[in-house]
This record gives sequence, C-alpha cells and structure tokens, in this order.
Amino acid sequence: MNPFQRLISPRLPQAAVGLSGEAASAVQLERRGGGLAVRSAGLLPLPEGLVRPGFDDSNVADAASLAGALAELLSSAGLMKRKRWSVGLPEASTRTSILTMETAPASRGEGEEMLRWKTERALGAPLDELRVSRERLKADAQGRARYLVTAVRLSVLAEYEQVFASLGWHAGLILPRHMGEAWWLMRDGGAARGAGADSLLVSSHAEGFTAVVLRAGVPLYVRGVVCEVEDRADELYRFLLFYRDRTWPQAAEGEAAPPPAAYGAGIGSLLVAGTGLDEEQARAIVEETLSASPRSVGAADLRLAFPSSQIDFRQLAAPAGLAALAWA
Repeated sequence: MNPFQRLISPRLPQAAVGLSGEAASAVQLERRGGGLAVRSAGLLPLPEGLVRPGFDDSNVADAASLAGALAELLSSAGLMKRKRWSVGLPEASTRTSILTMETAPASRGEGEEMLRWKTERALGAPLDELRVSRERLKADAQGRARYLVTAVRLSVLAEYEQVFASLGWHAGLILPRHMGEAWWLMRDGGAARGAGADSLLVSSHAEGFTAVVLRAGVPLYVRGVVCEVEDRADELYRFLLFYRDRTWPQAAEGEAAPPPAAYGAGIGSLLVAGTGLDEEQARAIVEETLSASPRSVGAADLRLAFPSSQIDFRQLAAPAGLAALAWA
C-alpha cells in the first residue's frame, strides 16, 4: 500500500519548498520524456538563528525576516507568481513513528483508543496539541496492523503558517523533509532498490538525522536522532544493528550465523540527503554493519533530470520529492 495514497488526492502542486535551520530551497518540476525534470530551482542559506528547529519550542525567531528570505529565494528562482506549494518542514520540528498494534481490538472504538494511546506515547505529547498525519501500512509478518504517524506541534505549525500567509501562499501539504526524500524510494514500489533488498534513506541535518528503511517501497523502520555531529556515525551504526537484529535470523547456540546472502536480507540501495553526513561515510557504516555494499541512489537513478552543476541534489531531494507527488 502506498502510504501517501490518501494525501495525493486531489492533485498536489508541482512545486515545493524545503526548510531547515540552515537554508531554504524551492523546486518546480515538469514532465519530460518518461521521467521528471527540474524546471526551476533555488537554494538560499538562512541567517544563523532565524529558524531554530525543535519539536517543543518556538522555531521562527523573526517571521518577517523569514518571509523576506523566502521571497528572495522565489525571486531568484523565477517562482514569485506561484501561490500553491507543498512544504517540507525541518526534521527536528517534527516527529515520525511506525506504530504496531500488538493485539487486535475488540471493536473499532477500542482500536481508536489504543491507537490514540500509542500515538501519544510514541510522539511524547497529547494529541490535542499536535497536527498528526496517520496512514495505515501493510501488516507485518505476524499480521499485526501498522501505522505511519507524523506530527508537528500546533504552536510550531502556526509559526510557519503565519509566514506562508504573509506571502499569500496556499500550502496544501506540509510534511517533514524526510517524507519528500523517502518518496524517491517509495516511487514505483521502490524501483531504485536492488532486487530483493531493502532501501535506506539517511536524511541528515544540523540537529542530527532521520533514518528510514523501506521494503518494497513501504516504510519498515523510522528513527529520528538528535545528536552532535561527532556522534552521527555511532548513532547510525546503532540503528543498523537494530535493523540487523530485527531482520536477520539468529543462529542457534554454538553455530555461526549465515551470511546475509544466504537469506537475501540487507540494504540494497542508499540515499543520503541533506547536509552534515558524508555519503561515503554512511556507505562505509552500512558495509561494516551489514557486510554488504549498497548502491548509491542519485537523480539519474530516479529518472529525474537534475542540473547537478548548479545545486547538489542532496539539498533539493526533499522539496523535489514533494513536488513529484503531483504525478503520483
């Protein structure tokens, strides 16, 4: 099941903006041949402290200054006339989790109550303080129901929406940046994957990173980590150990564990997006942990004509993925 199925109707804008604590980016896509192409794009560094991503605290230090920066960005990209946008919010401003229902509820009402309790526990805040997106995923191997939930505090969202309103924007879809980036691995059921293998997205940012493992184009595990730059490698290593232990069969006592090739598990493709974590470093950690060499995913693999000489695809993967939902 496509977790965006409900979100992508009616048709979404062909342009999107991505925000982080470091920069703002904008992309407009168009159809070209059998794929997509960047029609217009721009990237603008933001003054330090203007956007301070966080789930619990105020994010926008000066709404007028952020609106001015976004207007400058769109002017430079030739997109000032556009008013309909999808928006990727900073990673640290949001929380995402995959919830598994361990037992089947006796009634629909009981199921909703269980899901509400698990959502509040996973996100660490009461639901009446949050804007929550919830999508049902394919059941796990034991037949248990699974849900992808993403949330932002209403108070934080209101700060960004005030900026958008001052620009006359209609922001029809507002999601974390990693959702736009993960779309490239969800697209076509995960066509960028190696055959029979999972995909890994590492969405890096100033406050840490979000790691998403996808199987057949559907999120399997999601973990957001807030950490210092020097701790990112260790944290990614821990996440991959978690993935390995959950995914690969355990050897019987006294026996050696079979190699990954013996049962087809592992990461077949790797997309590293954002800034702050080197792709080669992430690949080396995957190779060390899982004894496999994932294939790096770039714009060409995704059938996206991208002006790589101008802007790094890693910095535009989030808004470009949200814009691509217009053709989902």
